[in-house]
Amino acid sequence: MSISADAGTGSGSGAPLPSSHGTWEPSPAGRWEDGFLSGNGRHGALVFGDPNDDRVIVTHHTLVRPNGGEHARPPELAAQLASLQDRLLAGDPTAAEEFTDGRPLQWVQPFHPAFQVRMRRPSDGERDYRRTVDFTTGVAEAHCAGWRSRVFVSRADDVIVQYVSSPGPALDITLDHRLPGAPDGLRVSDGAVLTPEGAVLTLSARYPGSDRAYTGVTLAVVTGGRTTLTPPGMRVAGAGPVLLLTRVERHTGEMDTVARAQALRELLPDGADPYGGLLERHLRLHRTAYTRTSLALGADDAERALPGSELLRRPESPALLERLFAAGRYHLLSAGGMLPPRLTGLWTGDWDTAWSGAFTTDANLNLQTASAVAAALPEVVEAHATLIHGQLPHWRDNARAVFGARGVVAPPHTDGESGHTYHFSREYPLHLWTAGADWLLKPLVDHDDARGKRDPRLAAVLAEVALFYEDFLTRTDEHGHLVVVPSYSPENRPANASWGAVNAAMDLSAARHALLTAAAYHPGPDADRWRALAGRLPPHRVNDDGALAEWAWPGLDDTYDHRHLSHLYGVWPLDEINPYDTPALAAAAHRALELRGAENDSAHGHLHHALVAARLRDGERVAHALGEVLEGDFFHTSLMSAHYPHRDVYNADAAHTLPALIVETLIQSTPDRLVLLPALPAGLLAGELLGVRTRFGAEVDLSWSPREARAVLRPTRTRSIDLRTPSGTRELSLRAGEDRVLTLGPRHTHGAAIPHIPPPMEGTPWQHAR
Repeated sequence: MSISADAGTGSGSGAPLPSSHGTWEPSPAGRWEDGFLSGNGRHGALVFGDPNDDRVIVTHHTLVRPNGGEHARPPELAAQLASLQDRLLAGDPTAAEEFTDGRPLQWVQPFHPAFQVRMRRPSDGERDYRRTVDFTTGVAEAHCAGWRSRVFVSRADDVIVQYVSSPGPALDITLDHRLPGAPDGLRVSDGAVLTPEGAVLTLSARYPGSDRAYTGVTLAVVTGGRTTLTPPGMRVAGAGPVLLLTRVERHTGEMDTVARAQALRELLPDGADPYGGLLERHLRLHRTAYTRTSLALGADDAERALPGSELLRRPESPALLERLFAAGRYHLLSAGGMLPPRLTGLWTGDWDTAWSGAFTTDANLNLQTASAVAAALPEVVEAHATLIHGQLPHWRDNARAVFGARGVVAPPHTDGESGHTYHFSREYPLHLWTAGADWLLKPLVDHDDARGKRDPRLAAVLAEVALFYEDFLTRTDEHGHLVVVPSYSPENRPANASWGAVNAAMDLSAARHALLTAAAYHPGPDADRWRALAGRLPPHRVNDDGALAEWAWPGLDDTYDHRHLSHLYGVWPLDEINPYDTPALAAAAHRALELRGAENDSAHGHLHHALVAARLRDGERVAHALGEVLEGDFFHTSLMSAHYPHRDVYNADAAHTLPALIVETLIQSTPDRLVLLPALPAGLLAGELLGVRTRFGAEVDLSWSPREARAVLRPTRTRSIDLRTPSGTRELSLRAGEDRVLTLGPRHTHGAAIPHIPPPMEGTPWQHAR
């Protein structure tokens, strides 16, 4: 059945959106950072919702400005590697500073917006104004007396859909490239032509000094009234509803805009309600994905009904955490498609994006996608995989050029096009970082664990990572252990040496994990060789402060006040160091966490700290780090976040990472372990988390209160796992297709009671009390 044009977001009556699955504001966005967001993982839309000058900024994952990075290649340094290794092992603390080809720092191609679709109409006041975004539909809506506009980005048809049901007596529509930071040399051409539906608008922009360009095409479908051309746009007078369909494409040479307009025309569904038909097709994909997982914390309904700007002023409100969890999953889903989220997700209203709006792979990308497996967004995992598999030839170039090795080495930054390592400098010798491939492949391994099926593409890449380590790990220490040299711990340095050093803890953990994982995917002689190589790596070092050392090389002192926590990679996301199997190392890791400063208060630093704390069962430390973010004014009213406090620098790290943190405090899993309520902050007294996917192949629903907790497991595979809860530990046998209900006693009981585990359920799954 077709969805009617007036059924968009469920907010047409003017009432606040119910529950936490959306947000709203009582006024239009005054800054692009506050615009509500929609996206399908390819196109993005940033919506202001101004009734008199409605603007929708159009973005696309492929829009990166040529800056020379498109031609950059990794430095040819392999011939110098042996000399560098000799010097570092001999105790030269600055040797790596000369391991360069002398080039200046080169940023990757910066991400930028395309243009804004502007719709101007005569002002007639803004009585009863409200703008909303519904996370379950992806529709951003704004309305007031006599005017209503809706925008979504179709996941089914890859098109930005705008629908104005009450355009008023006159409506001027243009495509406007004038956005902050747009280069002066941008060569822009535009066009407008009348069509039987209404009109087609085009805008093409060619980058300065480049043969590359991008072109946007908008098909306007007008009901009734009179349509005229008002170059560079169009005017609609006395019309009924107006529907706009927009796509943008990056290209070389000229683009056939006639063919692109025809493609948009072919999207129009048959029948009297084209908007409803487009929305229906989109919802089959978007709503299905979004509703797989949800969080409720028993928030007060009055607080749930508040606008986001008001709720953000209540950092201790459960309603805020509910809404940020929902918004984080919504924005992550909306940003992940052809590629995973950038530093800015899929959105920006400014050409001068911080850090080029890149995919920063030494921390940010994996933090942002950390909830994708557990919080049931395989679409984001597939986007992550697409980025990796599309760049493997460049990863091979990196291994050969810098290290003279077979296999692959991942870059620290990428614009989505090039996977070459060329972004490095004296202070950031990122070309020395060898842990990147394991770090980036870890979410794909988790995804395979969760679904119980191994991707042959992943298996092949893991083998290439192992081949790199076979060639690279050739030096040994006095004890016969292999040495990782040169070694780099993003983005820190020893207190008494330079950035390029020896045996960074992250490099050790990554090499060990990569070799063992490759062996698990490739049983046989290769596996035996790789396991033996992993077994020759040195253990982690505990320093004089009792902390896990960031460098396991004697004489290298730790620098504690730093935003990155690369040395705790073995705790999160790996399972190498944990309180159950390696309690002594876990205690040292916890001490390292206690000593770690926040440096510049970056959001990713606080949330990374909290994720590690959750793995170490420290709910108090989780609460403190989360409080730093919630109380630090990190969120815009769009519920997209900033990199620094006081909404400084638009950045998706906090928004996208927060759902992962909430899941980790409540449910953790490995292929053979389930941990329930490992690090619940004291303020979360009661709640319900539904639809979490585990790495042993079961879906988990969890509800908890001060009195008890209850979980239902829906396994898809038959196996036994280690179950750990606040009230005890035991082995739990699961059978595929048979639900298990676990009832736990009071959360704060310190006895060793085993939770009550009834026999497998038959028939319908457990229904949650509401």
